[in-house]
Amino acid sequence: MNHVSGSFFDRTWRNLRSAWRSIAGSEYGVDIASRRPELPDSDVEDLRKQMQSCLNAPGGEVSARARTASLGQAYLALNPEGRARFLTVLAEDFDVDHEAVDLAAKAVSRADDEAARRRAERDLRQCLEAPRIKLLTQFNGLPQGVKFLVDMRAELIALKNSISSLRGLDDDLRALLRTWFDVDFLELNQITWEETSAALLEKLIEYEAVHEIQSWDDLKNRLEPDRRCFAYFHPRIPDEPLIFVQVALVNGMADNVQVLLDRELPQTDTTEADSAIFYSITNAQKGLAGISFGNFLIKRVVDRLTREFPKIKTFATLSPIPGFRRWLDERIDEDGSELLLAEERAVLKGVAGEAVENRGFLRSVLNNTDWRNDADLALALRPALMRLCACYLVQAKRTSGTARDSVTHFHLTNGARIDRINWLGDTSEKGLSQSAGMMVNYVYDLSDIENNHETYTANGVVVASSEVRSLL
Repeated sequence: MNHVSGSFFDRTWRNLRSAWRSIAGSEYGVDIASRRPELPDSDVEDLRKQMQSCLNAPGGEVSARARTASLGQAYLALNPEGRARFLTVLAEDFDVDHEAVDLAAKAVSRADDEAARRRAERDLRQCLEAPRIKLLTQFNGLPQGVKFLVDMRAELIALKNSISSLRGLDDDLRALLRTWFDVDFLELNQITWEETSAALLEKLIEYEAVHEIQSWDDLKNRLEPDRRCFAYFHPRIPDEPLIFVQVALVNGMADNVQVLLDRELPQTDTTEADSAIFYSITNAQKGLAGISFGNFLIKRVVDRLTREFPKIKTFATLSPIPGFRRWLDERIDEDGSELLLAEERAVLKGVAGEAVENRGFLRSVLNNTDWRNDADLALALRPALMRLCACYLVQAKRTSGTARDSVTHFHLTNGARIDRINWLGDTSEKGLSQSAGMMVNYVYDLSDIENNHETYTANGVVVASSEVRSLL
């Protein structure tokens, strides 16, 4: 549940080019003036020397910053093809020296006293750290250098499956970012219509990946007094949300996102609200994939809401089920009409006739999202789809034994339970195509969070309500 707009990406990098040009000084024109955007072979050796100079060239801190800024400028001047080649040079030519590692390992095994072993182990540790790690770390000292590395990793993630040599570089960069983005360093801030800058509000519109924000009026509605929006920020990039959550303060458990976001409905009296519904959680930075702080976000938001609204006793989500249709199509390919129980087929035959027996019947119906407007067909489909959705959420697993659905896995890991599946909870085109319009409530019962977390993470047991299990 994440996207980064090309316009924001380009704008960020234009700002970096401007800021780093002054830091690079005379290094700027010398190193990148002749570089061609696609980084042809004839330019690669110059790039390699420039990287090496960042690691080895003499001079003080000012000179080192200038060389690093110039190298960053070189990367920013390249097109996607050139950046892929830049990353490949960094990954392959500045990896660990494997022969040196072998020699250092042998020295450890040959050490004949404690002092010699300590020296040999120290040398081995140094050999195991790739030179590229030092080079990457140098960007941390530049203005917006952390954001630059986050965006660089976003490109690495997109490339590493097709360029296997980039995987080690991605591992190194992820490890650095995990250290720099430790949750203890992050700041939790509330986003409001009145006090948050327009530039940051614009980023919320751009980054929102669960329920698209249609307009400024739509965003304003999501920041009304009966709504809350919280985001984590890193002090080095205070204007960039890392992850943000949108919450509705309501009475009772929400079951339909279109109703929840309807701008025409009256606001809830927050002094009487008994439920906080987390309806959107968006990771705003692709480059931080695999660095989890969403669980801490939810727990901290629950703590803040509990203090502000003591009457709120239910903390739940209204969540999408993004992988359901994909899983269902796989099951249809395997089982065809046998995927439906006899009584389900009988009910559907009363509406759709013998076409129900066709292997691809269910897929063909769901691919045309108008099915929801046929009341008889929707009613006949409901028992089968609710049962199959419960099977997907509770029983479908990855090879690791965890829940197949990424959103389900996220919430179960954080200690929630699957509480209720909502029929036609999201009737948008996206909701219908991803999950046949269904949504799910995950409930965070404060007294059970730790037990639920342990039950799932230790044994892969999915905690679900009796209502959900009855659908199975």
